[in-house]
Amino acid sequence: MAATSRAMPLGDVIRFGNGKAIKPGGEGCYRVYGSNGIIGGCDEFRYENGVIIGRVGAYCGSVAYCPEKFWASDNTLVAFPASDHFDTKFLFYLLTDAKLSRYAGGAAQPLVTQTVLKQVEVCVPPLPVQRRIAGILSAYDELMENNQRRIKILEEMARSLYREWFVNFRFPGHEKVPRVDSSLGKIPERWEVKSLGEMCAVVPGFAFKSQDWQESGVPVVKIKNIQSDNTVDINDTDFVSEEIAERTPPKFTLKHGEFLLAMTGATAGKIGRLRSRRPMLLNQRVAKILPHDGFGSFAWCAISSEEAKDRFFRLADGAAQPNMSGSQIERIMLTTPTMDVLNSFSKMTDAILIQSDNLYLKNLNLRRARDLLLPKLISGELTVCHVDTWREAYLA
Repeated sequence: MAATSRAMPLGDVIRFGNGKAIKPGGEGCYRVYGSNGIIGGCDEFRYENGVIIGRVGAYCGSVAYCPEKFWASDNTLVAFPASDHFDTKFLFYLLTDAKLSRYAGGAAQPLVTQTVLKQVEVCVPPLPVQRRIAGILSAYDELMENNQRRIKILEEMARSLYREWFVNFRFPGHEKVPRVDSSLGKIPERWEVKSLGEMCAVVPGFAFKSQDWQESGVPVVKIKNIQSDNTVDINDTDFVSEEIAERTPPKFTLKHGEFLLAMTGATAGKIGRLRSRRPMLLNQRVAKILPHDGFGSFAWCAISSEEAKDRFFRLADGAAQPNMSGSQIERIMLTTPTMDVLNSFSKMTDAILIQSDNLYLKNLNLRRARDLLLPKLISGELTVCHVDTWREAYLA
């Protein structure tokens, strides 16, 4: 611990507030936070410049920071500095490092309470050091946010091009191509309606046993890792041992750039693109979709389009536990262009998606560096004066 830091209970550092019930998915000028981040918007706010803590459920103990006006749901607590001696942004990093989920109680559902959190002991340096630490760490976050904005722009460019060419049929030279009837309505002449299975292989995941799971080892992508923004969150995976991974058939190994589809439950129909060079495995209830040669970026834009996602959701609808099979996925029908149009589209979008993937991988490295730096700064093991030296050594 740094000599200038003091150990004190969290109740002396933080003033807590309670969230208030609100329907998720709303719209408005103010962000609405739930236990796992932003869940919508609304036209009213309750708090400003605070730290949102997941209070109950699978994400209890999660931490988010909003410097603006916001609404927090009843699944959250909100934290503010207890006095002018503490910096709000620093408190966000302090609570992130504290791993508050460790203090969850409750039988049916995990739960963190103000009473328990107030007794958690933390190390807090003087205010100028707090602000310096927050500045160092937020530089990583700001760079990641900037990269994330660029990723969204790039992927929207690819999907907009897909909509223009293959939904609105305004591809180069479309004026000279007559329309003909098909099972999906009028389509350009010489185009076809093909099943997804004709363009891609669909491989459902492997059924690991309950005793296979452990706290470290080879990561396994589960249905929970597929996010609503078409990404795969690899920061919260479960693991199996190297031995079990070696016994798992190779077809369940995941590679960078592969497409994943949630097959079961409330999230059935969600699509994610895996960006990771790390070896991973695929769990049951998730399928990977492997495009045949030439169909890569076309298949990704097709299955991640709003039209296709609606079909996936409808496919899994109507049962007590929504579910879809690999054969059902393969039978999804899509309008497919001629090879010359497909090749032109691929030349344009392949480059866009490669840029997007590279930015995502940069963010993984930035997150890893920040997550290594955070506990060292909070504990005082690394002082702010030595950050540049550490960073140069880490990134070398």
